Amino acid sequence: MGSSGKSLGNKLILFSKYQGDHAVLCVRIKNVAAAVTKAARLHLFQAQEWQKLQNGIEDQSCTEKFSKAQLTMTVNHTEQNLTVSQIPYPETWYVFYVDKFTCEENYSESEDIQFEMVLLNPDAEGNPLDHFSAGESGLHEFFFLLVLAYFVTACIYAQSLWQTLKKHGPMHTVLRVLTVALLLQAGSALANYLHFSSYSKDGIGVPFMGSLSELCDIVSQIQMLYLLLSLCMGWTIGRMKKSHGRPLQWDSTPTSTGIAVVVVVTQSFLLIWEQFEDTNHHSYHSHHGLASGLLIGLRVCLALSLAAGLYQIITVERSTLKREFYITFAKACILWFLCHPCLATIAVIFREYQREKIITMGVILCQCISMIVLYRLFLSHSLYWEVSSLSSVTLPLTVSSGHKNRHHF
Repeated sequence: MGSSGKSLGNKLILFSKYQGDHAVLCVRIKNVAAAVTKAARLHLFQAQEWQKLQNGIEDQSCTEKFSKAQLTMTVNHTEQNLTVSQIPYPETWYVFYVDKFTCEENYSESEDIQFEMVLLNPDAEGNPLDHFSAGESGLHEFFFLLVLAYFVTACIYAQSLWQTLKKHGPMHTVLRVLTVALLLQAGSALANYLHFSSYSKDGIGVPFMGSLSELCDIVSQIQMLYLLLSLCMGWTIGRMKKSHGRPLQWDSTPTSTGIAVVVVVTQSFLLIWEQFEDTNHHSYHSHHGLASGLLIGLRVCLALSLAAGLYQIITVERSTLKREFYITFAKACILWFLCHPCLATIAVIFREYQREKIITMGVILCQCISMIVLYRLFLSHSLYWEVSSLSSVTLPLTVSSGHKNRHHF
């Protein structure tokens, strides 16, 4: 669950999610004499009990509030352990530092106490050696399996994909952008795995790897947004300006480009803002901040608008083959954009410590499925190659000035 070293001043608040029996709070201090002089103590409150005290109608004094702590530990040795046992289900605990000056109104600064605090959960064998909180347990194994899946998939399909890209076919640009986004997702998973591997040993991890994972995920999200938006906007605007007989024709107009750029910049701003709102190293944050709420709202609006545009195209499309192509593409788009808002909504019914894991694992798996669908769609000989054989400019991002006036439909 982590360890830290800093100056212990008037009051310290830590949040920890203990689970099972025999979870341990380990405290190491350097200046024992100062701790004894100040009558230093650690008070542990269950989150629900502390919230009741804070929101209670009765106006209780500072001393009365701290006297109701579920557990108390006097800090008077160089190293001390406090066992938290008989926890029926994982829950959040608040750890407060309290001394004889804490509740005084006219508090004067005194010597700080240097400390190191480690919070450990029981491992699979019941020994208190696990640094992961209840909300993080399982993520290390998940990212290991995810990285392994990426590696096996790369060994099987990398060569054939590379050969396809070298041919510079009509969908070369689309496949290249999709592949870069997939590589960024794989890089994010690898960075997360390395961070959690280190975290499992020392409770600190590699913060740089956590930041690198978030950066890769942000860039991947931006890549995919621009790709999907460019495709859909190109089809929709092209259909409005062209005859119904050529619904797949792409025109890179200022309107379509402008809309795509504005939406991409907006999402980029919200993603970066979300990182500053919540500095913990995970890509899919608890959705209590304004940035997270706006980001979810943007994704819902994108999914609905793109679905509406594709629906208009599908309803007038006479070709069964092209209609099937559009329907499959629409499913991939909707899955990519709506998986995050839907999982964030579903996670509300679960306990707080389960929500981050549900959102993180669920979004990653859904977006992987969406990418697989898109790859199958753009590489399928039964769908895309038969559709694209009608024109080298059938789909966007492949516009060629030498073929703009070709009519095949």
